[in-house]
Amino acid sequence: MMNLSTSQLENMIGMYFWPFVRIAGCLMVAPIFGARFVPARLRIVLAAAVTLLVAPLLTTPAMDALSLGGLVITSQQLLIGVAFGFTLQLIFDAVGMSGQLLANSMGLSFAFNVDPQRGASTPAVSQFYMLLLTMTFLGLGGHLALLQALVDSFHQMPIGGVLVAPAALWSLVSFGSTLFSGALLVALPGVTALLIVNLAFGVMSRAAPSLNLFAVGFPISLICGLVVMSAGLPSVQMGFIQLMHEAFAALRAFQGGAG
Repeated sequence: MMNLSTSQLENMIGMYFWPFVRIAGCLMVAPIFGARFVPARLRIVLAAAVTLLVAPLLTTPAMDALSLGGLVITSQQLLIGVAFGFTLQLIFDAVGMSGQLLANSMGLSFAFNVDPQRGASTPAVSQFYMLLLTMTFLGLGGHLALLQALVDSFHQMPIGGVLVAPAALWSLVSFGSTLFSGALLVALPGVTALLIVNLAFGVMSRAAPSLNLFAVGFPISLICGLVVMSAGLPSVQMGFIQLMHEAFAALRAFQGGAG
């Protein structure tokens, strides 16, 4: 019969609890893992499975998890995990915004669908881009790269041995501008092409004032928008891949700037 003292039991709890908090915090808000259609129990099981693999390789402080210092460490681990997941989520939100910009230009802003990741109504164009780039993210192994970066963070930012510096947090705040710049990067080719179409309609309205552009312009804008979307899919994917590289670079800067 194995006898465990109170201190040994507290060390065992901290050995698995704090890594679990960081990993679960990341999976709670990360793209795909944190989607509405993924059950909370599945996220907990996945976080627990990763923790069981990672925890024996880590060094955790000998501290009661319910003490004041333990609560500070718990908050710190949750902050780091949420920061990792939030950084990757930004690029998906940028793609959703780009789809909304394109939908407004081609006249499909009224066509809404339910986003399975958030459970909210989004334009159909945004939903199409989200599904396409989710498959791209999975096909390129982005989910595995996220888990790898999260596991590596335990070496760069050990539990209880490092504080999150303001400069590291500010680097992630600065990366928030990607929500707007990334949306323009993905949507700019299509929006530019549709702008040319709208300018052509303006010229037509001046040349033939009796022409009913509301009856003619909408189907032409819709057809041109679909053609632009079909032709611009490779550039959309390349823009998303560039955003992925920037997101993982921001995560590396976040780990390197902690101290």
